[in-house]
Amino acid sequence: MGFLLLNSVSAQKKSTPVFEPAELVNPLMGTDSKPELSNGNTYPAVAVPWGMNLWTPQTGTLGNGWAYTYTADKIRGFKQTHQPSPWMNDYGQFVIMPVTGKMRFDQDGRASWFSHKSETAKPYYYGVYLADHDVTAELTPTERAAQFRFTYPKSDSSFLVIDALDRGSYIKVLPNEKKIIGYTTRAARSNPKNFKNYFVIYVDKPFALARTFRGKALTGKDSLELTTNHSGAVVGFKTAKGEKVNLKVTSSFISFEQAELNLSRELARDDFEATKEKARHRWNEALGRLKVEGGTDVQQRTFYSCLYRTLFFPHKMYEVDAANKVVHYSPYTGETLPGYRFAGTGFWDTFRALYPFLNLMYPSINKEMQEGLINDFKEGGWLPEWSSPGYADIMVGNNSASVVADAYIKGLRGYDIEKLYEALVHGANNEGPISAIGRKGAEYYNKLGYVPYDVKINENAARTLEYAYDDFAIYQLAKALKKPQAEIDLYAKRSQNYRHLFDPATGLMRGKNQDGKFQAPFNPFKWGDAFTEGNSWHYSWSVFHDVQGLVDLMGGKENFVKKLDSVFTLPPVYDESYYGSVIHEIREMQIANMGQYAHGNQPIQHMTYLYNFAGAPWKTQYWVRQTLDRMYQPTPDGYCGDEDNGQTSAWYVFSAMGFYPVCPGTDQYVLGAPLFPKLTLTLENGKKVEIDAPENSSANLYVQDLKLNGKKLEKNWIGHFELIKGAKLKFDMAAQPNTKRGTEESAFPYSFSKNRD
Repeated sequence: MGFLLLNSVSAQKKSTPVFEPAELVNPLMGTDSKPELSNGNTYPAVAVPWGMNLWTPQTGTLGNGWAYTYTADKIRGFKQTHQPSPWMNDYGQFVIMPVTGKMRFDQDGRASWFSHKSETAKPYYYGVYLADHDVTAELTPTERAAQFRFTYPKSDSSFLVIDALDRGSYIKVLPNEKKIIGYTTRAARSNPKNFKNYFVIYVDKPFALARTFRGKALTGKDSLELTTNHSGAVVGFKTAKGEKVNLKVTSSFISFEQAELNLSRELARDDFEATKEKARHRWNEALGRLKVEGGTDVQQRTFYSCLYRTLFFPHKMYEVDAANKVVHYSPYTGETLPGYRFAGTGFWDTFRALYPFLNLMYPSINKEMQEGLINDFKEGGWLPEWSSPGYADIMVGNNSASVVADAYIKGLRGYDIEKLYEALVHGANNEGPISAIGRKGAEYYNKLGYVPYDVKINENAARTLEYAYDDFAIYQLAKALKKPQAEIDLYAKRSQNYRHLFDPATGLMRGKNQDGKFQAPFNPFKWGDAFTEGNSWHYSWSVFHDVQGLVDLMGGKENFVKKLDSVFTLPPVYDESYYGSVIHEIREMQIANMGQYAHGNQPIQHMTYLYNFAGAPWKTQYWVRQTLDRMYQPTPDGYCGDEDNGQTSAWYVFSAMGFYPVCPGTDQYVLGAPLFPKLTLTLENGKKVEIDAPENSSANLYVQDLKLNGKKLEKNWIGHFELIKGAKLKFDMAAQPNTKRGTEESAFPYSFSKNRD
C-alpha cells in the first residue's frame, strides 16, 4: 500500500508541467501596424536577450522601416536587424533567402507567398513555409550568430541569395570553403564613422554554382568578389526532396576575423537543435524571473509578450576579442576601442519605465549599459539621447540624466559615476552640435528658467518641462555624490522651472514668450507646436518629481483630482495644424475611447498614477486596470501605439505587478493594484518579491488593504530597497473602492516641494 502510494506521488511529481514562459510569448504582437496607425510597430524579433543581432522575416521592401507587417502576403528574405523602431529604421542589415526554380535574386523576384497558418514565431525560433519555393525556412539565434535550416524540395535549381543591400556593400564567395563573406555599410541615421557590419556565412553543402550581383544585374561568371553600391551573391546546388541545408551565420562590427571568432565561440560544434535549445533556455531563464500565477490565458500571454519586448534594447554593440577582452566599434571615431557599448534606444521613451525596470529586475545588464554610456561620452563628447547607433537627431529632452541618476540611486555601483556626472553637467549646460544632444535652448533656459516659445526653438514647452525634471535627476545624483552645496542648490532651483509655464487661467502648461507673456492664441488640444507628440493636456502632468507642487498650482487636491478626471471625460478632440495632417499618435488617442488619455504615446503614461498624490488612490486602481484590459492584447493589433523599445511594454509589466516608477531618480514606486492573483519576482540577488492578491479578478480590482511582510502598509508607495531585501506584499482586493485608505498626506509619495531634505 505504502509502495503504491509512493509511486503515485512520484508520478504526480513527474507530470508537473515545467514553467516555460517563452511559450506564452507572441512575437507577432504589435505587427499589424502601418505609418497611419500603430498597433505596436513591432516585428517578430528572433534573438536572445540584449543580443547584438536580431533576426526577422522581411515582408517590406528594401529600406522600408516596416520590415514585417502582419497583413503582408510575401516574404522577401530573413534579415539580420538592429532596428529599434520603424521611424528610426535600421543599421547594419543584410538578408538571406532560399530560392528554387529560376535564379531570382532581386527583392521582388525572390519574394514568396506565405501564410500565418504555416508560420511559427517564438523568441528563440522562427519557421515558415515559403510557398513559391516549396522551402521550409527556420532560424534560431545566439548573441552574435545564428543558425538557419532550409528544407528544400527535389530540384536541380536550388539557390541561396545573400543580399548585402545598397548604400555601399561588399560580397565574396569562397566555394572551396563553402563560405560567403561580406559587409554592409547601410545606416539610416547618425552617420557613424567607418561603419561596417561584417558577416560570414558557412553552408554545409558544396556550391554547384556561384555568382555575384550588382543591384538587379548578375556580374560575370568569374566575378566572385564585388564592392559596389548594392552587392549580393547567389549560390546554387541540386537538392533531394526534404534535404536540409544548414547555414551558420555570424557578424561583427569590427572585422571578418572578429566575426569568425564570434561564430567559433557561440556556435562551436552545435547543430541547429542545440542552438535552439540554448536560446530557448536563455529566454525561459530571463522571462522566468517573473512568474505569474492565475489570471486568464490572455492576460498571461500579454504579460510575457510585453516582458519579451523589454529585453532587447539597447542591444549589445560590444564583442570579445581573441584576448578575451571586451571591445567595441565606436561610431564616433570609427575605431575599435576597449569596453562596453550599447545602441538602439531613445531615452525620451525609455527613461520612464524601461530603465527603472532593468534596475529592479536585471541590474547587471544596466551596469554594463552605464559603462557603455561612459564610453559614449569619452569618444563622442556627449551622452546620447537617441543612439542609432551614434547620435541621432530626434526627440527632445536631456533624459540621459534620468537614466544615469536612477541607476545610481537604485544602488548600481562599480563604474565611474564621477565621469557620468561630469557628462550630465556638460549636457545640461550646453547645446550640442545637433539639437537632440545636450540641451537645445540651454542659454535661454539657464537665464530665463524656460525655453521661450518665440525664439524659433520647436517644442519649447516640452523641452522646458523635461529639462526641469532632468535637473531634478542631476540634483539627486549631486546629493548622493556629495557635490558642493552650491551645485546641489543650483539644480534644485532649476528643477522648479516647470512653474514658469503654468498658466493659472487655464490650469495647464502653456508656452511662454521671451518677454514673459504666455503664447497666444492658446489651444490646449493643439498637438506639437510647444509640445512633443502631444498637447497641453498630456504634458501638463510632466512634473514627475514635484507632483505636490503641481497640486498646489492647480488649487489643491480636490481641483487636482477633478483635472485628472477631465482627461478621461473630455472628448478626443484635437488640433493637428502644426503637423499639417493627423499623425498616427493623434489617431490612436482618438480611437481609444478614453478621452484625452493618449496611452499610445509616452508623455501621459504615468498620469493614471498621480491620483495617489492627491488622496484618491482608488482612481489610479480603476484607470490602470482599464488601461491594462483595454489597451493591450497578445495579438497582432495588441498595442495602442508605438511599443517604443520596451517602454510601453514596461508600463504593462510594472502595472501588472501593482506599482510604477512615476519619478525615476527616487527610490519609490507608486502603488496601483496588481493584475494577477500571484506574481513572484526572483531578483538577481536571489531574494524574492511575492505579490499576492488571492481575491483578484476582473471585478475585484480595488485594494482594500495592503500588508508588507505581514504589517499593514498605509502608504501609496513602496521603496526600492524594501523590495530588493525580499518582500511579501499581500493585497486584499474587492469590487468596491476603499475611499479611506491612502487619503492622508502622510501616505503620499515623494514630491520635491514636500520632501526635499
